[in-house]
Amino acid sequence: MKIRKYNQEKDKEAVLRVFKEVGWVRSEKDEKALNVFMNGCETIVAEIRGEAEAVVQSTPGRISYLGEELDISVIIAVVVSRVARKMKLASKATAQAVKNAALKGKKLSILGMFEQGFYNRLGFGTGVYEHIISFDPGKLLINREINIPERISTDDWGKVHQGRLNRLRTHGSCNILSAEITRGEMLWSENGFGLGYFNESGDLSHHIWFDGIEGEHGPLHISWISYQNREQFLELMALLKSLGDQVHAVEMVEPPAIQLQDLIHQPMKNINISKNSKYKSKNSACAYWQLRVNDLNGCLNATHLPESITFNLILNDPIENFLDDEEWSGIGGKYVVDLGPFSYAEKGYDDSLPTLTASVGAFSRLWLGVLPATGLAMTDELSGPQELLKELDRVLRLPAPRPDWNF
Repeated sequence: MKIRKYNQEKDKEAVLRVFKEVGWVRSEKDEKALNVFMNGCETIVAEIRGEAEAVVQSTPGRISYLGEELDISVIIAVVVSRVARKMKLASKATAQAVKNAALKGKKLSILGMFEQGFYNRLGFGTGVYEHIISFDPGKLLINREINIPERISTDDWGKVHQGRLNRLRTHGSCNILSAEITRGEMLWSENGFGLGYFNESGDLSHHIWFDGIEGEHGPLHISWISYQNREQFLELMALLKSLGDQVHAVEMVEPPAIQLQDLIHQPMKNINISKNSKYKSKNSACAYWQLRVNDLNGCLNATHLPESITFNLILNDPIENFLDDEEWSGIGGKYVVDLGPFSYAEKGYDDSLPTLTASVGAFSRLWLGVLPATGLAMTDELSGPQELLKELDRVLRLPAPRPDWNF
């Protein structure tokens, strides 16, 4: 087995075969989308018998942490062929992708998971629950005139991407920098289309991209919604409502800092009377993304809190089990951490301080604000004196982090 950088001349057909075997490429349209994705990614392959049998793709991005932008690496694909399962190829190739990101100064790595547990072995911790909402757009409590929207197609991918980058950001929101990723997502959509509005400068100010519609009356699936302010958000909601004469159900991930139930007429009744329908209203939740800190001090330097707390941190990083050299083998070790107006971590141990012991995944969740320390101590690899945990709960109070970008 050999982990190495993707070579287009040598690996193109083998990589395409892997994507076909896992069911991600089913048509010429999907193949075109994959080729576009490849242009926006750094690709690593795991080779067996001279052919690529596992593929890991990552791309640069940024995350908003309390309004401060941090460079991150977004792992957007981890696929393994039918002949290479249970050989740790995916783990080792993903570990290499994380290492490459860390050496390039990416403070975090973040990914979408196929199942919880696999990436925990590489130091990843699970993000917050995302709410998946399905509702009758005709029930939206929006009473306002709308401007006539513009149709958006895959030809508009550059303006769509810029519109996504310029959207309203909240804590934890992520931007993928390469426009090729947005283009690939649009091409991969099943019968995808968009509706939106351009400003006087010709920029796409706010829009919705739909993955497609199941039949005449829906459900209509929203891939993403992008807006810069309250008025634009409400106009897009009014646009959705205008589709309600024909479309009986719309499904979307709830936008950050929004409780869509506030805008739906009789939400409980709609859920009850439609529960056995193709067009049922529902509100479900799932945590499907994970993150890990690659640069402890770099992340803590972005943490500015009104009060200070100082403690020892014993950090366990399991990624070291999948990396063979010492150039970078994770961030495990003993640190003295100060969380406050100017937070930092330095190597060492102070006998006079309380000690927090954690896996990288659990501490990453704590730092980003996924769960409080006392909650993580109940279910994750994080422990310490009860007084320290309660003090961390009190001092480290953050908004719920929402990437607002599926990967």
